[in-house]
Amino acid sequence: MAGQHQERADAARNRHAVLRAAERLVAEHGSDHVSLDRVAAAAGVGKGTVFRRFGSRTGLMRALLEERSLALREAVAGGRPPLGPGAPARERLTAFLDGLGEIAEGNAALLTAHEQACADDKYTEPSYLFWHRHIASLVAEERADLDADFLAHALLALFDGELVRRTTRPDDPRRFTRSIQETATALLTAPPVSRPPAR
Repeated sequence: MAGQHQERADAARNRHAVLRAAERLVAEHGSDHVSLDRVAAAAGVGKGTVFRRFGSRTGLMRALLEERSLALREAVAGGRPPLGPGAPARERLTAFLDGLGEIAEGNAALLTAHEQACADDKYTEPSYLFWHRHIASLVAEERADLDADFLAHALLALFDGELVRRTTRPDDPRRFTRSIQETATALLTAPPVSRPPAR
């Protein structure tokens, strides 16, 4: 039993070391420097340890971003309103975009690395699917006349690492988030959509 506990503790320490090493490489050198070899060397572990734990560079980037967004995900699922259940849909959406925007503004380099590593399966990623379902459900609750599925994709598409960097300035660090929230509000307050009758 003690051996099994020690093994779990070692695995947890290795995971932490690998994630911190990958984070440093992304922040200091850009996403091109996040290979499993370089991460393993920076973390002081073997490449096999990284591979067994994360499977690939894509898996490593996914784990990093999921770690950053875990608290937000838990708050959305069962936290206090307006982020959690119980508040009007528009308030919940504004609060959610504030939380997601804060993550993006603080992790723009990681966001870019994640986008590059996970480009082929972006729309089937568990985190993306969770965010998309959440936004789509809030949009549908607020405006049944809108295409909630498409608008959720459109809003998430704005969370682009390069766009975050371009629109974030030292004198206005939350410009990106504020603009995302204004975009969502404009969509939700636009006049009802009039669609032609089906033929």
